[in-house]
Amino acid sequence: MAVRDSEESTMTSPASRSVHGGVRAWMTLLGAWLAVASTFGYTNSFGIYQDFYTRSHAASATRISWIGSTQLFLLIAMGLPAGKLHDLGHFRVVVGAGSLLFTFSLFMVSLAHPDKYYQLFLSQGIGMGIGAGLVYIPVLAVQSDHWGPRRTLAMGFASSGLPAGGMFFPIMLNQLLQNGVSYAWSVRASAFLALGMLLAANMLMTSYPRPPPTKSQQQPAGMKELLTDAPYMFVAIGGLFMNWGIYFPYWYLQLYTILHGMDSTFAFYSLTILNGAAIPGRILPNLLAQRYGQMNVFTASAFLCAILAWAFFGAKSVAGVVVFSVIYGFFVGAWFSLLSPVLSNMSKSEQELGVRMGLAFALSSVSALTGTPIDGKLLGSTFQWSKPIAFSAVMITTGAILCLVARQLLVRRLGTQIL
Repeated sequence: MAVRDSEESTMTSPASRSVHGGVRAWMTLLGAWLAVASTFGYTNSFGIYQDFYTRSHAASATRISWIGSTQLFLLIAMGLPAGKLHDLGHFRVVVGAGSLLFTFSLFMVSLAHPDKYYQLFLSQGIGMGIGAGLVYIPVLAVQSDHWGPRRTLAMGFASSGLPAGGMFFPIMLNQLLQNGVSYAWSVRASAFLALGMLLAANMLMTSYPRPPPTKSQQQPAGMKELLTDAPYMFVAIGGLFMNWGIYFPYWYLQLYTILHGMDSTFAFYSLTILNGAAIPGRILPNLLAQRYGQMNVFTASAFLCAILAWAFFGAKSVAGVVVFSVIYGFFVGAWFSLLSPVLSNMSKSEQELGVRMGLAFALSSVSALTGTPIDGKLLGSTFQWSKPIAFSAVMITTGAILCLVARQLLVRRLGTQIL
């Protein structure tokens, strides 16, 4: 945020940081991209599993969606302890442990029987969720160690690994399954790839020691102060509502296209289109934010997500689904990529970056847990698509309004329109 420029010199002083940029910075950025692509990106591929498990009658659509939503819930909720541990200087241990748990659980998914619901829930829902959650927030927060005032762009680039992984892994899994490879070996092949990416990520990334704040520096905000910071809480609660609706297409778009009689080859690539559009969405708006303000672009992206969620009602053909997927994926990517920088730039010091981001993510994890199962319940066995579409659109609209309220509170507090 432009309003934070006066504070950047304090937060990135030589006393607590090395130079910004350089080889180590670029290696850390590349490592973060690989880590996000192989964890959160893989999680965004759950639509493949939702379709496969539903059509193979492993369980009802609602029960299957609980696997993906639990995975997403734990990924987001673990941001609070992972962020706090990062702030305490345990970056490498936390990310390493998360990487190990994620890959181990993914290999366990390949050994699970698709008809054994509890096996899928434990390995894919709980194990992979916790593992990815230990990785995600620290690899974003660590960019502040290397990039200082340019951390917004760095976080945006790192988070672009999410749609990249969400684009590649669905293609890989669909191609393997459609060409006669067994479920077990299809999942196992993706697990080996994720293992290699996470090994490379852990070797590439570095962090700097975080000395405790001196008496002359601002002390990190306590939990009470965070909970009474009105603009921060409105953004956090806005994220709660956004997450109730924003994942619906990511879980159900492939099933939606198949049941609407569209070409099966196109259906298998629908998630790829949705995730692929988010790659420029996670980079280009961050460039605009440098000129027009992070909070302004963030709020505008939220409202455009809401408009597009209502537009899903009109996606009845291949052309309609493509147009929806490209534009929706772009602005969802924009909103997500700016969420972490917006939260981090509300921090008084770098000692609270992880916990401030983690608390907001932990709050929104409640809706990540319940959102897609609610969609599945509304969808029912008769597949009444209008109900979950309307629910998702209402939730995203509410979240966008709360983000706007947060922006207005910041305007009043700081006396500037460039936020």
